[in-house]
Amino acid sequence: MARNIQSLERAAAMLRLLGGGERRLGLSDIASSLGLAKGTAHGILRTLQQEGFVEQDDASGRYQLGAELLRLGTTYLDVHELRARALVWADDLARSSGESVYLGVLHQQGVLIVHHVFRPDDSRQVLEIGAMQPLHSTALGKVLSAYDPVAHSEALEADRKAFTDRTVCEPEDFERILDLTRARGYAADVEETWEGVASLAAPIHDRRRMPVGSVGITGAVERLCRSDEEGALRPELIAAVRDCARAVSRDLGAGRF
Repeated sequence: MARNIQSLERAAAMLRLLGGGERRLGLSDIASSLGLAKGTAHGILRTLQQEGFVEQDDASGRYQLGAELLRLGTTYLDVHELRARALVWADDLARSSGESVYLGVLHQQGVLIVHHVFRPDDSRQVLEIGAMQPLHSTALGKVLSAYDPVAHSEALEADRKAFTDRTVCEPEDFERILDLTRARGYAADVEETWEGVASLAAPIHDRRRMPVGSVGITGAVERLCRSDEEGALRPELIAAVRDCARAVSRDLGAGRF
């Protein structure tokens, strides 16, 4: 059985201590409460302070929780609310489209899958919650890159790997795809990430009209694309995905788009 890392356990205990009881604590109070030597406690506090998890009051020298913890907590709450609001609509989209549904958010120069609804048949499938997808080639990632300035910058700075012969890697071509995505309100991926697989996605906005995620479907090219026009997605599927994104956005307070 793997052993826990003592310094991380102590740092976690320190954050819990600062998060309860008195708003600010001095070094002696923290060390005494946790049974640590002052030098050890000070070293952990200094590291947490450098990372923004702890702040020190200049006047009193006492410590309190830092702004970085608030930012991380807000991110968690935003993602939690997004997923909660999308549950019913994602299930409806899977039933109406007959395909797998994915909900993605920006994370570390990629798309983090925070919700996944299986294709509604009896085929064997693998749950992909927690998986990462690239920004530049997937429909979920293109949507985020088109509507979120941070995702846009990260997609341009990242290594845009060619997964197939269809993957768009050059910055100028990628920008044209993002312009098209914004113009029509959805993004497509037809064998740009996986051979034989297509996907389409639309943006989700919050009450501030800010992009907070993307929702889409993924399936075999022959099911998602029209038979009379190569690479063209079926219009009824496009409409279903856009309707789902708008419904989630409305539930998040975005109003009508």
